[in-house]
Formats: sequence, C-alpha cells, structure tokens
Amino acid sequence: MGFIQAIKVCLSKYVVFSGRAARSEYWWFVLFVILASIVLAFVDVVIFGTNPETGESANVLNSGFQLAVLLPMLAAGWRRLHDTGRPGWYLLLPMALGVATMVMLLSGVAVFSVLEGGVDDPETLRGPAAFLGVTGMFVMWGLQLILSIMMIWWLSRPSQKGANEYGPPVA
Repeated sequence: MGFIQAIKVCLSKYVVFSGRAARSEYWWFVLFVILASIVLAFVDVVIFGTNPETGESANVLNSGFQLAVLLPMLAAGWRRLHDTGRPGWYLLLPMALGVATMVMLLSGVAVFSVLEGGVDDPETLRGPAAFLGVTGMFVMWGLQLILSIMMIWWLSRPSQKGANEYGPPVA
C-alpha cells in the first residue's frame, strides 16, 4: 500500500476499530500525520505569528488537525494491533499509565497535606514526601518508557499469516 492510498483508507475508516490494518497502511498514515503537523505548525507561525512575550505561536491549524486525526490514528493503531494478533485496547496502555501517574501524584499530595496537619513539625514530612514523590516518578517514567518501546515493537511487527480472530489478512 502506498502513501496516498494509506491516507485514503485510514480517513475512510475514520472510526472503524474492527478488522486489520497492514503495516504499510499504519506507518504511511503516521508519516502523513507527522508531515502535516510540521507543515501546519509552520503555517500557524506565518499566519498567526508568535507571542512576543513567550515566543509561542497560536497553533490554531495544527491543533485543529491533531484533533481531527485523533480518532483515525487511534482506529488505525487499533486495527494494526489486530493485524499482529493483539487486542486493540493495548494501544490505550500508555495513556492509562499516564492517568494512573496523575492519580498517584494527586493522591500523594492530598495524603501528605492531611498528614502535615496532624504533626507538630510539618518539616519532618517533607523529606519522606519528596523521596516518595521522586521515586514514584522515576518508577512511572521507567514503566512508561518500557511500555512505549513495547508499543512501537508491537506496531512494527509483521502481519499474522492467514486469518486470525480479528478477521482475514489485509491485501
């Protein structure tokens, strides 16, 4: 499958999460999204300029594009994992780990702020709180790195030969 055909297929299957997607279909579409994002970021700067205080552009076109291709990217990745014989929901694992990290951080802040109210010298809790927070962040960062590498590995694997539980192979 070529570049243009992959874009047409992925956009025509905008929210189709069933079936399979060939390796070329997925990766050509990923390349399209990356290239279009770069071009739109440049166009955003040309049209809307940059904020003189922060140096950031308005990012209107690029953000709109990213929002528009969110579902087709998710669907194509979902189908790509199906093509390798894995469940599509595996694609959500890095995001789920990110959400779990945020919940842990907020819970830790809440717990230590409650504990600070119950001790005479709250400074004694700051060291253990910082240690737990930094350790937890390193652990979650390591897990996120491993999960991201696994995801790239799974998405780059060859198609399963013949039909699998997700359907017949893609031509």
